[in-house]
Amino acid sequence: MSNATTSTPSSIELLAKDLNENGGVFCPSPKAGMKLWDTHPRVFLDVAQTGSARCPYCGNAYHLRAGEVFRGH
Repeated sequence: MSNATTSTPSSIELLAKDLNENGGVFCPSPKAGMKLWDTHPRVFLDVAQTGSARCPYCGNAYHLRAGEVFRGH
C-alpha cells in the first residue's frame, strides 16, 4: 500500500519577467502551488527557447503568456 499522492499536471502561464537570466524556470515551482519538500528533484526548464517546457517529473507545463517575449536580463 502506498501513501504517495498524485496530482494532475498544471499549465502555468508565465510573464517574461518570471524567467530567470537564462530564460528558464525551475520546477518544482511556487507558481505551480507545489511545496518543495514533498515533490521531485529541482530541474531547470528552458522556456525562452520555444516559449514552453514540460517538467519530466510531474508533467507541469510552463508557457509564456501570448505576446510575451524574453529578451534576456
